[in-house]
Amino acid sequence: MKNTHHCISHLFHILPQIFILYHVLKKCVKCKEELAAVLIRAGDAYCRSCFRESFIHKFRAMLGKTRVIFPGEKVLLAVSGGPSSCSMLSQVQEGVSQNAHKKLRFVPGIVYIEEGGTLGQSKELRRKTTSELCEMFRSTGFPFYILPLEQVLDLPGSVVAPSSLSDQPSSAYKTAVDHFLQSGSSAGVMAEEQKDVSLPAVQESQTQLLQQLLGSAKTLTAKQDLLSALRQHLLVHTARTKGYSKLMLGDSCTRLAVKLFTSISLGRGAQLAQDTGFSDCRYGDVIAVRPMREYSAKEIAYYNHMFKVPSFVIPSLDTKTPDKASIQRLTESFVTKLQADFPSTVSTIYRTGEKLQTACRSSSAAEDIDRCLLCVCSLDTVVEEASALQATLISEQLSQTKAPQTSVAVKSEPAAAVGQCCSSEGPCGRTEGAVGCYISPKEHEVTKLRKLLCYSCQRTIRDMSSVHHLPHYVLSEAQRRQNRSVMKKQISEFLLDDADEND
Repeated sequence: MKNTHHCISHLFHILPQIFILYHVLKKCVKCKEELAAVLIRAGDAYCRSCFRESFIHKFRAMLGKTRVIFPGEKVLLAVSGGPSSCSMLSQVQEGVSQNAHKKLRFVPGIVYIEEGGTLGQSKELRRKTTSELCEMFRSTGFPFYILPLEQVLDLPGSVVAPSSLSDQPSSAYKTAVDHFLQSGSSAGVMAEEQKDVSLPAVQESQTQLLQQLLGSAKTLTAKQDLLSALRQHLLVHTARTKGYSKLMLGDSCTRLAVKLFTSISLGRGAQLAQDTGFSDCRYGDVIAVRPMREYSAKEIAYYNHMFKVPSFVIPSLDTKTPDKASIQRLTESFVTKLQADFPSTVSTIYRTGEKLQTACRSSSAAEDIDRCLLCVCSLDTVVEEASALQATLISEQLSQTKAPQTSVAVKSEPAAAVGQCCSSEGPCGRTEGAVGCYISPKEHEVTKLRKLLCYSCQRTIRDMSSVHHLPHYVLSEAQRRQNRSVMKKQISEFLLDDADEND
């Protein structure tokens, strides 16, 4: 009986190996001739050449069917050094080569944001990592830019003010193709822009300010969310200043599945379509695209290994942290472990998120005052009184209410006095910081920004010890919007409504 139990347990142990061996010894599902060399999913066994052809075709078909990138357009590739972004760079490099079957017709450039300052890395280590990446970038022949994250502290306020997106007719793509064919290739432009680039000098004071900014966030969840927003701001600003109208991101299907669950957990349900869709036009003049969104992490890893695509292991904020260190880390662990037992998990999540769409045109036409100050998405806090958001805010307000102390006499202030409680949920009628005021001094700082942020970014700001650690361009843009709102309220009685204009 004991031997029987041992044999059964051993059989269940080797069944996965037998299953994989069975599929590997099968013929390729595409050419039906060569033996399979890689097994992506159950029933999808490919030989080496067919796998490569399928991988390349999927990338170019994604760009071709969407028609977001026009021929001759300048596209900035955001490369982090990870497997997905390096694979994306390899696809673009091969697609623009002279011997490509279906040549990609846009003009690529590369940008890498160096984030060693957030981890306290030494200058020598940061230079070493950057130099290795520069060697790979130089081999492509594309112009590339190396940017330390500290540069985000010097950005102008216009980076969080979306530019208008001009409407293009349906025939614009065909017109661009004809113009590109008449003008010829743009390879000379790329060679002309190529320069010897290295990591710019970073002042120690800038690194300390960046570390103070991230250190002011109490939780790793808030730190990662804030870091993602800052990184996106720097990418968009670089694309604008260098003349690129498209920003290509290397988010894989697995990464987007994790991001979809994370966004829902962080209260970003209204922004899911922009956070996980193929194109993201929240910034107006710079559109972010995700051509790697149909590749799983497993598929990318197989391709990079089989065809010698180099990638780098670069530590981040959540490196070597436990699963419960942050919401992002916990969601990633949950999805990857579930994917190991149920191989259709990631594809199911991805297909569900693919159905989400957003009206890009109306989103771009929104005023900047109706946009979040950090993520630049449309505000989701303008809702009716009987809503889940209002119920959450009321519950939060009541939990922070302090009982007034009757033993201390509080002198009432006039309604328009400076320093009066400015709670967005409703003034308590007391002076800011006075006894019985249910809003703390820190809460008063957050309240001033609350109306300019979406719900998720509000939670991020609330986890910060002080909003004064935010970059200057964010605070200056917040002040500009507040002044604009006050001015608009002052002259509101002299403005005509839309209904009056129609009459």
